[in-house]
Amino acid sequence: MTKLAWDKVAEKVFETGIDRGVLYPVDSFGNYPEGHAWNGLVSVDEAPSGAESNKQYANNKVYLNLTSAEEFSATLEAYTYPDAFMKCDGSAELSPGVYIGQQRRQGFGLAYRTLVGNDTNGTDHGYKLHLVYDGLAAPTGKTYSTVNDSPEAATFSWEISTTPVEVPGHRPSATIVIDSTKVPAGKLADLEAILYGTPGTDARLPLPAEIEALFEGTTIEVDVVAPSYNSATDTLTIPVVTGVVYKIGDEVVTGDVIITEDTVVKAVPAPGYKFPAVSDDDWFYNYVA
Repeated sequence: MTKLAWDKVAEKVFETGIDRGVLYPVDSFGNYPEGHAWNGLVSVDEAPSGAESNKQYANNKVYLNLTSAEEFSATLEAYTYPDAFMKCDGSAELSPGVYIGQQRRQGFGLAYRTLVGNDTNGTDHGYKLHLVYDGLAAPTGKTYSTVNDSPEAATFSWEISTTPVEVPGHRPSATIVIDSTKVPAGKLADLEAILYGTPGTDARLPLPAEIEALFEGTTIEVDVVAPSYNSATDTLTIPVVTGVVYKIGDEVVTGDVIITEDTVVKAVPAPGYKFPAVSDDDWFYNYVA
């Protein structure tokens, strides 16, 4: 047995700051295949709700105590926002630079980082990655003021609600937090390469099952979908499949690719994924001049 002690050296831990905001619009399959850096992020005011007590009585006493479902919401404040957020904020582009409002709001995921400090290392001690899934931005007011002798940059804010996503073996959740001081550095680096992208891959937001597999050292099996080819336009269309990376040579390819010669496309599993034992993972396309 050990006697408790307070305020020991290096154990005075605190959190501060916010940076590395990333927006991930959700696609029609419930994935978050493309990240956009969010510059000017000022704050994320997390506001969980629910988990309220509802006591049930019998025999003149408390028989059981039920709690309501817990939900995650937040208020996001920023000086600016990525262009990709405009659809999430109910805007649509009529033509380049011309926008209308009151349109359908696209769901999104979000990532941001808070710093973890202590009494010996300051804010270099570590950080926490905060991941938010299936967010929806509510309409909010915007105030524009005249320039005066005490100018300030205008900030925008949005009320964010969320819908929990599936987490294997647990209740659905809309949030994940990863503490850099408590996870292996190599696996954290692998996750950040996914979240922020690399010179050869786009940034994306992995779902909870992939994150769990990454840190637990397990893999998720994913089916491979072949690209399609339009010989009339010499265009390959690369499908979006979570866990699958498509390459031509050493170059990662996405979207529509125009070919000018006979081409081989190869699929490789992303970190944390594997293909079925029997599956096609490369395709030859005959270029027709």
